[in-house]
Amino acid sequence: MIAYLPHTEEDIKTMLEAAGITDIEQLFADVPRDLVLRKPLGIPEGVSEFEVYRRMKALAAGNRVEPVSFLGCGSYQHIIPAAVGHALSRSEFYTSYTPYQAEMSQGILQAIFEFQTMICELTGLEVSNASLYDGHTAVSEAAVLALNSVRRSDTILYSSTLHPFTRQVLKTHFANLPVKLEEVPADRGTTDLEELVERLRPGVAGVVLQSPNTLGYIEDLSGLADKVHENGSLLIISANPLSLGLLKPPGEWGADIAVGDTQPLGLPSYFGGPSVGYIAATEKLLRKMPGRIAGQSLDQEGARAFLLTLQAREQHIKRERATSNICSNQALAALATTVYLASLGRRGIREVAEQNLHKAHYLHGRLLEQTPVEALYDQQFFNEFPVVLPRPAAEVLPRMEEAGFYAGVELHRLDPTLPEGALLIAVTERRTREEMDAYVEAMKGAIQ
Repeated sequence: MIAYLPHTEEDIKTMLEAAGITDIEQLFADVPRDLVLRKPLGIPEGVSEFEVYRRMKALAAGNRVEPVSFLGCGSYQHIIPAAVGHALSRSEFYTSYTPYQAEMSQGILQAIFEFQTMICELTGLEVSNASLYDGHTAVSEAAVLALNSVRRSDTILYSSTLHPFTRQVLKTHFANLPVKLEEVPADRGTTDLEELVERLRPGVAGVVLQSPNTLGYIEDLSGLADKVHENGSLLIISANPLSLGLLKPPGEWGADIAVGDTQPLGLPSYFGGPSVGYIAATEKLLRKMPGRIAGQSLDQEGARAFLLTLQAREQHIKRERATSNICSNQALAALATTVYLASLGRRGIREVAEQNLHKAHYLHGRLLEQTPVEALYDQQFFNEFPVVLPRPAAEVLPRMEEAGFYAGVELHRLDPTLPEGALLIAVTERRTREEMDAYVEAMKGAIQ
């Protein structure tokens, strides 16, 4: 490679004179002589750019092809339209964060406004904010919103079918606060609603459930909102937003707050993040919503304009008295979700959701018919489901990886009360019939 020398000899001479020295070595006079390198580094001489690319391609060709992924449990491998990456790569967006003179950044404000609008349409609720860090912290923010909205309340009821990471974040968030967290047990993979209703009492600010839940099962929440509201509490539903293209949205269940993670909508799994948490609520909760909200108005010439609204600057310095400690948002990742939803449209989202549903049920049926695998429970599911293998999942997963598959998530590691053979398998629109049939054949050999 050609050496890049930004300073001319005259530049160096001028700088040395300004520093009052005559030699560059004098800049390092304080470094012990035995630590100073006295010979060239033991690396090869540089080569041309073309030769570097050819060498890198040769190395890349030796990489193992990534196994076919059936991983899920909160992070999924979906098809992402090329338009998403193109929009994110534009400097107008990836260099825009949170300008203090926000109204100067009409493009990013409009993107946030469109994100909020789409989240409201998906959830069936009236208001949304600019986004949160992820789905787990969104649940904690929803719990804070409930506690701030229900007078003389100090208790949050949550289902044991919440994602285990969400439960841990809840416990961490309220660890040193005078707030009681009560876990409602499950009955055959879904929330024990009778037990939940029995626990409703004065002081309960909110009830948190997840559907599809951490096992992939769809919770039937019929009539629950009425009982929660009769108690003066708020109903919070965490949902995979892709499932809302097909399943009843939280607003139709009577939820006051909907939360979740938009990773399934245009974001790769990466190495666990970043993703985007969403929160939507009824209009009466608008002034207690966490974080930033973009609004729409008119400028002095009567043209459509966007602005940050209902965001008091003093909110950021109230500390423990603040409505929320969230003062920022995941604007760039939220833009990916916005472009994804705009690219697919209403019919496209429904089609993707239907493919997830049908393909997951296809693989589920093949496994139960052709292998000694059993269903954990007989429940309805969306795009992932738990099965019980005849041997520990920890033994089967390495064998499946050798066969070219990331076979699923070992549930016993997340919940020791579940069998060692419990495996959570996710199927998205990316998976083909050939891949699923090959998965079944590989599983036959792996569990022998």
